Amino acid sequence: MLVYILRQTLLMIPTLIVISIISFAIIQLPPGDFLSTYIAQLTEAGADVDDATIMALNRRYGLDRPIYVQYWYWVRGMLRGDFGQSFEWNRPVRTLIWGRLGLTLAVSLITLLFTWIVAIPIGIYSATHQYSAGDYLATFLAFIGVAIPNFLLALVLMWISFSYFGQSVGGLFSPQYIDAAWSWDKFVDMLSRIWIPVVVIGTAGTAGLMRTLRANLLDELGKPYVDTARAKGVSERRLLYKYPVRVALIPFISTVGWMLPLLISGETITAVVLNLPTTGPLLLRALQSQDMYLAGSFIMMLSFLTVIGTLISDILLAWLDPTIRYE
Repeated sequence: MLVYILRQTLLMIPTLIVISIISFAIIQLPPGDFLSTYIAQLTEAGADVDDATIMALNRRYGLDRPIYVQYWYWVRGMLRGDFGQSFEWNRPVRTLIWGRLGLTLAVSLITLLFTWIVAIPIGIYSATHQYSAGDYLATFLAFIGVAIPNFLLALVLMWISFSYFGQSVGGLFSPQYIDAAWSWDKFVDMLSRIWIPVVVIGTAGTAGLMRTLRANLLDELGKPYVDTARAKGVSERRLLYKYPVRVALIPFISTVGWMLPLLISGETITAVVLNLPTTGPLLLRALQSQDMYLAGSFIMMLSFLTVIGTLISDILLAWLDPTIRYE
């Protein structure tokens, strides 16, 4: 097992190098660059842009250098903890990312806990009470949750809140706390409003987890080892949680590699609709404006978390299922 972990860790290095090259190339694929977009915006606004200004901007952002030189500067800076300068915001990428990362993690982690706390007990109940009234109700709600897009649910909640209660549910803070320094009152205000994005973002995940866990658990409950354990006198509760539930959770452990990047990217469209100050809308804006350093840093961060998450899920799978061996 230790050899496997070491080998996978070493394989992360060439994997991340290839990902960085592909990411940098994809960002450069659209015609033009940030400078051409910026000049077009100035021209539309009626401002004159002379050649000297263009040359100065090229030198400032290094856009007059070959693409491989730009890539090398970008990678070298990341290794030093310098993710470059955001063209659009004219601020260091590091400050832009860290400024929103904490709120993103708070929303995503609470959403993840909400999803698992709600979905796992209901999924177990549906499997152990198949075709009961509670099972049919849970199935109906799960289908509704999977069918309704998160952004549509967010729009409906915003309309209901504004039409019937005269309040806006967008954002994580009330207007008086948006630009205020962190305090206990601001923290309490965030907790009073964070449940809205948590419910909206977690609805589809909760519904999908319920259905998947129900199907996996039903499959396990019908296997011979369950009947053998019952014949040996194992109590129903101990039998359920020691064997079938443990095996039914394996597919979710294998997807831990997807959860870590989702903690950073989140539901981008939902965050835009709800006006959440998270990293998702910032990444979307960076891709739209071809903000090379900001978009590239986000993509590399998500890729790194995916690789780390895959390694963690492999280790957890080996711990959860003793039949898994790595040779």
